[in-house]
Amino acid sequence: MKIAYQGIPGSYSESCAKQNYPECETISCKTFDECFEIANNDSNIKTIIPESNKTTGNIGIEYLIFKFRLNIYAEHFYKISHNLLGIKGSKISDIKNVYSHAQAISQSSIFLKKNNLVEQVRADTAGSAKYVSETKDKSKAAIASLLSAEIYDLEILKKDIQDNQENYTRFLLLGKDIMQAENDKRLFVTSFLFKLKSKPAALYSALQGMAINGVNMIKLQSFPEKNSFSSYFFLCEVEGHIDDQKIKNSLEDLNYHCEDMSVLGVFEADKLRKK
Repeated sequence: MKIAYQGIPGSYSESCAKQNYPECETISCKTFDECFEIANNDSNIKTIIPESNKTTGNIGIEYLIFKFRLNIYAEHFYKISHNLLGIKGSKISDIKNVYSHAQAISQSSIFLKKNNLVEQVRADTAGSAKYVSETKDKSKAAIASLLSAEIYDLEILKKDIQDNQENYTRFLLLGKDIMQAENDKRLFVTSFLFKLKSKPAALYSALQGMAINGVNMIKLQSFPEKNSFSSYFFLCEVEGHIDDQKIKNSLEDLNYHCEDMSVLGVFEADKLRKK
């Protein structure tokens, strides 16, 4: 399997891909847009994308989900372990400036403040590790993955510096081909997009079917349609398989209230949802 990810080698996205698909070939992309475009143009390539983080919330890729409408094959709750990386021979006492992605810095704020370290925001975590490696400056460190430390030959000055030790990011595996998991006794998630007809109490009316049928909604997020602040799409996820009768009934009722509706995928729920 070929999997495209955003960032350079050593990123958390690549680490997640390798952990869950050990035999995969990873493809580095500069942007999330490029990841979606590659997967959309070649059915042999999938893409793995961070969708939300337990600590800092949504990553902000919903507009690409709407634009490309790729099929979602799987979700993976990947534990993010932030590590302070410096050049060989450096110590924490040497460090003055710390480089990383804004989310990694935000998620490690307690450690950074405690050690009076100056935050330097860069485009991504692995890129920060590469930069620190190239500078060979003992006063500079990066917050990045253990894979980055290995790739860029950096010293691990401190492991697990994140504020929350249960720091998980939800990743989605997406691709062009439609593949639906067979309905069995596993816990499933059904994901879909919809745009409502413009009328009073439209959302209230549209979601009544889920309440009547006893469907558990686990995600509902709105985002504006392109070039509009008055027209919104909703990204919704419910617990259950699309072949379950209660899900079928709910989606049929929802569709009556919609101008546009698209099922994105039916996939097994990550094991952490079952706890």
